[in-house]
Amino acid sequence: MDKIRKIIHVDMDAFYASVEQLDHPELRGKPLAVGGNRERGVVAAASYEARKYGVKSAMSGKMAALKCTQLIFVKPRFDRYKEISNQIREIFYEYTDLVEPLSLDEAFLDVTENKVGNPSATLLAKEIRAKIKTQTGLNASAGISYNKFLAKTASDINKPNGQAVILPEEAEVFLDKLPIERFFGIGKVTAEKMKQFGIHQGKDLKEYSLQFLTKKFGKSGLHFYNIVRGIHLSEVQPNRTRKSLSAENTFDKDLATLKEWEKALQEIYQELCRRIERTGIKGRTVTLKIKYKDFSIHTRSKSFEQYVDLPKIWETVQELLDQEALTQPVRLFGIGLSNLNLTEEKDYFGKQLWLDFEE
Repeated sequence: MDKIRKIIHVDMDAFYASVEQLDHPELRGKPLAVGGNRERGVVAAASYEARKYGVKSAMSGKMAALKCTQLIFVKPRFDRYKEISNQIREIFYEYTDLVEPLSLDEAFLDVTENKVGNPSATLLAKEIRAKIKTQTGLNASAGISYNKFLAKTASDINKPNGQAVILPEEAEVFLDKLPIERFFGIGKVTAEKMKQFGIHQGKDLKEYSLQFLTKKFGKSGLHFYNIVRGIHLSEVQPNRTRKSLSAENTFDKDLATLKEWEKALQEIYQELCRRIERTGIKGRTVTLKIKYKDFSIHTRSKSFEQYVDLPKIWETVQELLDQEALTQPVRLFGIGLSNLNLTEEKDYFGKQLWLDFEE
């Protein structure tokens, strides 16, 4: 019988905002947004004080200011975030070489076999979090389980500054009660589609066959079928190199008007901004992906000599959309960034490059 793996997912609490509050004591205890401003831009991170008002990452600065009139906006300092992230990464490597960074503020650790010889992943997670607090002054939360999906899900249970464990014998009951939108790989659109079939929790999802899920959700159907049963075989992968960063959405109803296209693209752009802000990744090529009603896929790209900033990405997306008239209703849009700053990534992570972990 294969040994049960012990996976820890460490997730820093409101990382960017917490760093700003750490470095600027006058900001502590106040609602804070990193990135954007009251008129434009996108919020990269929000302090817990701001979250109480409904402010969250990927929200427009204008909307965030409406939700919280006393919100304080600060500019991101990615060099500083990377510096602290590097300190945290070094702590991880004191315990295991099997570290898979997902972004600057979260990572998976496989501690099945670890450098300190401690068989308890729960105690290791507690020790790692304490060491992060001592060395950086920041709080981290952690989730512990036998696979990555459950570990990542567990890290949200007792946030902020807490941890939770999901044991193999507890997984079935836990997953049965888990709201469908909290399953890895199930975003807002998919969750709404599932709810139309009466799928609100894991126990509802489990009632449907693999054939049904594959028919309704394509290749993702197998993933949904497995994870609701606690099956997620992906290993912690420390040597995956990211080639691109993207966000896309398949629509419940084909979109046929310019107004619908622009609204959909704006939402996808905001999600891409969130991922860019969280990872610190930059790119020189912007790609617009279009899947039409007949399932044909077309892409339009534009490259630049310099890395593009967030406003330039949106400007380029609009330019690519206007480049040529769309010929039929659209089933899917995607926005991608490639020709990334891989050299900078390599300098930062060495061989431990981060991997996209889609929601």
